Amino acid sequence: MKAGMTFFFQHPNYLEEGEGPTAVSDRGIIKRDIAQASRAEELGYDAVWSVEHHFTGYTMVPDVTQVLAFIASRTKHIQIGSGAIILPWHNPVRATEAVALLDNLSDGRFVLGIGRGLGRIEFEGMNIPMGESRERFIEAATIMLNGLRDGYMEFDGKHYQVPKRYLRPGPTASFKGRQYAAAVSPESQEIMARLGVGILITPQKPWETTVKEHEGYKTLFQEINHEEAPTPIVTCQVYVDRDAEKAKERGQFQLGNYYKTVMKHYELAGDHLTTTKDYEYYGKMSKNINKWGQDEAAVNFANLQVYGTPEQCLGRIETIRDMLGCEHFNAIFSYGAMDDDEANGNMQLWTEAVLPGIQAMGKRQKAA
Repeated sequence: MKAGMTFFFQHPNYLEEGEGPTAVSDRGIIKRDIAQASRAEELGYDAVWSVEHHFTGYTMVPDVTQVLAFIASRTKHIQIGSGAIILPWHNPVRATEAVALLDNLSDGRFVLGIGRGLGRIEFEGMNIPMGESRERFIEAATIMLNGLRDGYMEFDGKHYQVPKRYLRPGPTASFKGRQYAAAVSPESQEIMARLGVGILITPQKPWETTVKEHEGYKTLFQEINHEEAPTPIVTCQVYVDRDAEKAKERGQFQLGNYYKTVMKHYELAGDHLTTTKDYEYYGKMSKNINKWGQDEAAVNFANLQVYGTPEQCLGRIETIRDMLGCEHFNAIFSYGAMDDDEANGNMQLWTEAVLPGIQAMGKRQKAA
């Protein structure tokens, strides 16, 4: 089983900060996370992934291809991945060119992850109507995926019109088997099956719901593409400590604290998602958060992630593998209100005591 890490420059004071910088410098957070990611290859990890977000300390990665190109320049063999490029915020021609260039700069090590976005602050900042995101995503994804496959881009749609233009440089090889998308709602999973991409899973709802919806995606993928769907890539926030009580206490605190940053950035306690076109699924999430309260929602989120002693963490990942058949797990070590010592200690113990166990896991045994 592949074991990777995901990093995203989250400012530890995001919950308390207003607009603009705080006493803890943005540069310091970037240097810390880059130092972790740059060591991934020498420490034995199989992959390094990052994300895209804008305008706040929630995640300070406005250009994921730029960040991954930097990591590629410091490594030789490790896989790099985008989790994800948010297509409605980009000119799809420029985004496709950036993907092809990164693929060449990394000698074919790049795994593409795409998504449609959820943050109102980001859509408004980009001057993109949020209610158009699904339509824009489908069109932009079609342009990108066809361009990477065929070597040229050409499209005539509602939102994008692209005269035939060749992709130079072209990708190093086919992206088949290395193209994924973030999908939370059942409607999004159907779209991803039709696009022929694998699924990036970050747990946000009960695992039994995730498994059921993923089974539906796999069935549809098989019907449309006449082949089995790629196994999903799972990414979780993790917290590990050799002391079980400390791991539980600090893990639940930091994971819950992180989910409060999620609720703040995406305004999940607001009501705008209930009235925004194609975000009805998230509107239901908002209603549940308001029903339970944000503290209870944070506890529920924490319990979806991976925390505990090394043995407990490995058991949790094995359960996730068995539920989903995944063959790749990414860990996020730095998030919430962690200081440098806690974030680095989390990564160090995971590397020593959990990483080898993940990589030693075989594939899920299929039932006879």
